[in-house]
Amino acid sequence: MDTASKLNNTTHFLSFSRKLFLSVISLFLVFAGCFLAYQYQREKEYKIDLLDIQLQDYNERLHQELTHIPDSLWDKTLERYLQKYVKQDLRITVVNVQGDVLYDSFENQKLGNHVNRPEVQKALAEGKGYDVRRTSETTGVPYFYSATLYEGYIIRSALPYDLNLARHLAADQHYIWFTLIVSLLLIFIFYKFTSKLGTAINQLREFAKRADKNEPVETDMQSAFPHNELGEISQHIIQIYKRLRETKEALYIEREKLITHLQTSHEGLGVFNKDKKEILVNNLFTQYSNLISDSNLQTTEEIFSISEFQKITDFINKTPKRPGKEEKRMSISINKNGRMFIVECIIFQDLSFEISINDVTQEEEQIRLKRQLTQNIAHELKTPVSSIRGYIETILEQEHLEPVKQKFFLERAYIQILRLSELIRDVALITKTEEASDLFEKETINIRTTIDEVTTDLEVSLQHNEIVVHNHIGPKVEIEGNHTLLYSIFRNLIDNAINYAGENITIGIDNYMEDSEFYYFSFYDTGRGIEEEHLERIFDRFYRVNQGRSRKTGGSGLGLSIVKNAVLFHKGQITAKNRKDGGLEFIFSLRKKLF
Repeated sequence: MDTASKLNNTTHFLSFSRKLFLSVISLFLVFAGCFLAYQYQREKEYKIDLLDIQLQDYNERLHQELTHIPDSLWDKTLERYLQKYVKQDLRITVVNVQGDVLYDSFENQKLGNHVNRPEVQKALAEGKGYDVRRTSETTGVPYFYSATLYEGYIIRSALPYDLNLARHLAADQHYIWFTLIVSLLLIFIFYKFTSKLGTAINQLREFAKRADKNEPVETDMQSAFPHNELGEISQHIIQIYKRLRETKEALYIEREKLITHLQTSHEGLGVFNKDKKEILVNNLFTQYSNLISDSNLQTTEEIFSISEFQKITDFINKTPKRPGKEEKRMSISINKNGRMFIVECIIFQDLSFEISINDVTQEEEQIRLKRQLTQNIAHELKTPVSSIRGYIETILEQEHLEPVKQKFFLERAYIQILRLSELIRDVALITKTEEASDLFEKETINIRTTIDEVTTDLEVSLQHNEIVVHNHIGPKVEIEGNHTLLYSIFRNLIDNAINYAGENITIGIDNYMEDSEFYYFSFYDTGRGIEEEHLERIFDRFYRVNQGRSRKTGGSGLGLSIVKNAVLFHKGQITAKNRKDGGLEFIFSLRKKLF
């Protein structure tokens, strides 16, 4: 019998609700007892204070009587006052500050010194004092004493501490009965509450037993819970259990979908347990494995004996046999039968692992094309670098070169350096737009303001070539995109017009249309335009209409390619055409929002 069964068969002498009830009630009774004791003591002290105030009042009135008569008449005055105003059993004592008794209503003989009596000590120290239930040293009767200090003497009043006084000083019992009744009422209410709680817990326990056996939950069980917070929580738990059952059934369906997806995946996937036994593989995995292997494989486990997979096999074998906190990865490349494959192995925490085989032959072709681009870039770099080298070598080798010629060579070298810098900048920008577009930050850009920035930066060149720019873009035309790329669009278009359109021309920039998603722009110049056969290729990298003129103006051949990539980044399109009235016009669109 397992632990769960033992727990289910255990007899519970006290249910949870009973334990909760007894625990809380015990704490409540302790609190109530402490409260009663405190309140009883407080009530008793309150009545003692009232009695003390009453006796102090007697002392004060007696003091008023003694103030206006000589000391020789005190005895008669005190006796007359006691007979007329004071209770029969009240004892009055007058003591000087040294403790000698000047008068006592119950004793005529000489009494002992009273300076050490507690009430006298308090009166001397604080002006007033009392003592409860102290037996008199002269009469042998317990009294309640209250003493008051006046100028030169102390008046002390005392009442016998008999049964009537004890009852008077006792605490009021009504609040005790009130507290008991309220406590009983609260105990009853809490008992009803814990009973309902126990019912809900019992129902929840029955549900847990059924859930442990993976049994379905009946509708009547849900309705059995009380209509309170616990009942709501219990019903939520049951609903979660139902959804888990539904999710479990859905997982079986999704597993079948996953298997189907693996079979139709564009990469070979194989999942194996820690003993290298197949769990799941798709068709491409089998196909690629046989392409790599020199012989046909009978089972997928045979790939671990292929020499091309030796590094993967060693990686799996060297993995620690205890699960780690992180996944472990290894990737190798295999060139076989004219195909290039990337094989990656991922070892999971439970030491099972996945092997993926990707045919990257096409990607390698793209790399070759990029390599060709690199060669083109190197070719473009060669000219300015060679020129710079030639100018500097001339200056270094000819020590007595005239200053005018030195300046000339340095200026030419500086021009080539600028050209080289622009070429590197353009290559970096165009590469980033194609391969790392996610790195560009996106923000709200005002197009009119951006164009004004470009014209300000190119003001010297525009004035030198007598070019006028007409910015017809409205002040509210804004695009959520990248500022650098939007700036590069208009910068390169204006640069292109400055370098190739000629002098004394006009540039016009207009937002001729918009819809819910796009702005549509027109950029034109009134220059010389270009031949029709070149229009389709002007956006290609390093393409030049006139090689000699392009190199003379220092262009990199990437400006319009950058423009095209920047437009594509903003989900637009761009075309070029010759204007009927002369010049070149670019028509392009930019999406309003990229987010």
